[in-house]
Amino acid sequence: MKRNATAVWEGSLKEGNGRISTQSKVLNNTQYSFKTRFEDGIGTNPEELVAAAHAGCFTMQLSAFIGEAGHDIESLETTCAIDFQNGTVVGSHLSVTGKVAGISNETFQELVTKAEKQCPISRLLNTAITSEAVLL
Repeated sequence: MKRNATAVWEGSLKEGNGRISTQSKVLNNTQYSFKTRFEDGIGTNPEELVAAAHAGCFTMQLSAFIGEAGHDIESLETTCAIDFQNGTVVGSHLSVTGKVAGISNETFQELVTKAEKQCPISRLLNTAITSEAVLL
């Protein structure tokens, strides 16, 4: 399986702008620019897209591990914060809140750590990855 996305950029770094489209068309000529990356412009940026990918991947992996452990999930909500400093992604922090029937906090924490290490996007990223989890 291969997935793809396309970026088109026009102009200089600071004055130019680009558009990102994904194969699924969920993003379709979505605007991004220097301002959306480093200031408060309208549109997206690469770090936000990485955060979305990491949050989504981790949450799916965690749901798989919880299901394999025999528990029913009411909900999992994950926020990912990408730390971008001096032109380098230096960290990705996952914060997850879960409502899972019949699971102990200890088991939930173990599965969160396992998902943090084993989700495909975590394995892709060459940066520090941390997580915190709350079981409701």
